[in-house]
Amino acid sequence: MARQHGNTPYKPLSELEFVGNSETGKVFEQAVEITAPTGETLQIRRVVVTLNKPTRKGDKNLVLLTNLPEEVDPLKVAELYRERWGIETAFQKLESHLDSEINTLGYPKAALFSFCLALVAFNIYAVVMAVLQAAHPEKVIKNEVSEYYVAQEIDVATDGLLIAIPEDEWGVFAHARPSELAVILLNVAS
Repeated sequence: MARQHGNTPYKPLSELEFVGNSETGKVFEQAVEITAPTGETLQIRRVVVTLNKPTRKGDKNLVLLTNLPEEVDPLKVAELYRERWGIETAFQKLESHLDSEINTLGYPKAALFSFCLALVAFNIYAVVMAVLQAAHPEKVIKNEVSEYYVAQEIDVATDGLLIAIPEDEWGVFAHARPSELAVILLNVAS
C-alpha cells in the first residue's frame, strides 16, 4: 500500500465507487492499472478517502494504491493507512523534537543506538502526554501542552533530578508494577 501522489500515472479500469464512511471521511474504490518502473503493468486498487478535515498541508483527499487482496475491504485499507499515519507522525516528532537523526554518526551501530535511545525518549514523552490527558480529561492536552517543551524538559531536567534526588528514592519507579506506576504518575500529573 502506498499513497498516490499527483505524478503517479494510472489507467482507470472501473468507475470510482462509494463503499462507506470511515472515521476520517467517505471512502471510494476503483480498479486501476499502473506501470511499474520495470515496465510491468499491474492491476491494483485505488482507494480514495474524501477527508472530513483537510490534512496539515490542506489535502482534502487521501488517495491510496494497494495490491492487498480483495478480502481486505477498502474501509480496512483506509484504517490501516491511518494507523501508519500515526507511526509516521511519531517518527517526525522523534526527528524534530528529540534529534533522532544525528548527521555526524557515520557508523551504522552508533546511528542505530542513537535512534533506539530516541525511541525510548519518545515512549517517555507518550506516557507523559497520556497521563496528563487521563488526569485532565476535560482538556485536550495535545492542544494545551507544547511537545517541544515536554521534550526540552525531559532533556534539561534529567541531570538536575539525578543530582537532587538520591538513587534509592528512584526505586519506587524501578520496582513498581505497571498498575502501581500508573497510580503514581496520575497523582503527579494531577
